[in-house]
Amino acid sequence: MRQIVLDTETTGLDPLEGHRIIEIGCVELIDRRLTRHNFHQYIQPEREIDAGAAAVHGITNTFLADKPRFAEVADAFLRYIEGAELIIHNAPFDLGFLDHEFGRWRPGMPKIIDLCEVTDTLVMARRLHPGQRNGLDALCKRYTVDNSHRDLHGALLDAEILADVYLAMTGGQVALHLGGDSSADGGRDQRTQHRGRIDPDRPRLRIVQADEAACVAHAARLAAIQAASGEGCLWLRE
Repeated sequence: MRQIVLDTETTGLDPLEGHRIIEIGCVELIDRRLTRHNFHQYIQPEREIDAGAAAVHGITNTFLADKPRFAEVADAFLRYIEGAELIIHNAPFDLGFLDHEFGRWRPGMPKIIDLCEVTDTLVMARRLHPGQRNGLDALCKRYTVDNSHRDLHGALLDAEILADVYLAMTGGQVALHLGGDSSADGGRDQRTQHRGRIDPDRPRLRIVQADEAACVAHAARLAAIQAASGEGCLWLRE
């Protein structure tokens, strides 16, 4: 399953008022694993950035002066996202801008939602945590996702953070904790939150059998554990 976690930065709040996209950031997940095959592009919007928007993302007109226009990157971007499931926080905002940009580039083009499945993590968070704050920063705190390096908004940075949040929200293991410490309690809390939320109509899980190379690598890893452990490797015990 191919998923694209997507975010944009813009010159303002409403494309119907002539505001444009100035940054697109995408993070690819294949079978819930980060591939590092990302898409990131700054864009020359052909208009001034509102002061309020600049205060949020820190991007300036001077910085964008030599960047490509949307029409120059539209085809590559469309190929990148087409057919994938898009994971977006507050999807109507980003989709509104993307549909507007694609409509300028190719009039009559189908909406993004007709080309890709879209999952809105804001809708998901409101369902999981009704009555609570569900902005990206609040979700980072709730799911112990590190966003300490997020002084300003940035499309790629926010997409990377949202990918971690999405995996945590949907019950995916994003870190391996060994031993008993305070982090274990946090893990139990998250498992409790998601207990009983499995969709009975979900598709059957795909079973992937290990090939010969994987079996050889696995055996080598167990042998290394056996050699390093004073008590031997548990999985090699009779």
